[in-house]
Amino acid sequence: MGRSSGFGHDLSADGQSTRATILLVEDDAAIAFMLTDVLESTGYAVTVAGTGAAARAQVEQQPPDLIILDLVLPDEDGLVLCSVLKNMASVPILICSGTQRRRDAFLSLKLGADDFISKPFDVYDLLARVEVLLRRAAHHTSEPMPHRGPIRIGELQIDHALHQVTLGQVVLQLTPTEYRLLTVLAARPDQVVPRDALAKLVWGDPDTGTSRTIDVHIGRLRVKLAQAGRTAPQIISVRGFGYKIVSSSSPGPPHHASEADTNNHLSIAPTESSYL
Repeated sequence: MGRSSGFGHDLSADGQSTRATILLVEDDAAIAFMLTDVLESTGYAVTVAGTGAAARAQVEQQPPDLIILDLVLPDEDGLVLCSVLKNMASVPILICSGTQRRRDAFLSLKLGADDFISKPFDVYDLLARVEVLLRRAAHHTSEPMPHRGPIRIGELQIDHALHQVTLGQVVLQLTPTEYRLLTVLAARPDQVVPRDALAKLVWGDPDTGTSRTIDVHIGRLRVKLAQAGRTAPQIISVRGFGYKIVSSSSPGPPHHASEADTNNHLSIAPTESSYL
């Protein structure tokens, strides 16, 4: 994806305007028609998939720039599909659903979604969220992470050449967001990284709405590090400031519990490869 030049359009490397592509996963024909009309009139190129199987096939054939996903589909649970699609393609996912299950927004973020909007919604709110997600994705593509050499903290190693994180002999299965978060923290061991700095470095936009999202991703990172071995470095929260990473041998206070931590015992059906 190129540099954003307004709703629906990006500038490619040669300066030409291209249309950002959106995969709309929605089984309700009327809603799909309305959303397609709104998005295309704004300048986006839209492909519609009415089932989870169709969405998988489309992403495998041609990954879009962004996915808008309804959680209630005729052939599979949208939460599981969210995790699968995130593993298939490193693109932002916006959940747009009328589900009445209270925890779906939280679980969606936990399984890899980048944002959640409930039906019914304001069209301009949806367009604004789409634009923000595409702008963040463009930032990730065009700007490298600040630390590009291998990073080592104890037995933890982040290899940028392989885009791989290992703890001893264990390879950690991380989402792109988790990978960027861990890299930002590990590149600054024992230094507190403020929340707004994390949002800027990881998402490219210090949006105040990302605070809750950071908590969720940090909670998932803690679980994966803990599951990989007792020698994993600790991610410590500094209340009112942000987070820092310390080696497992370094003394330090336990992290402050948050909802992201207290819900890490939740068991979600596994995806085709691994949890996000």
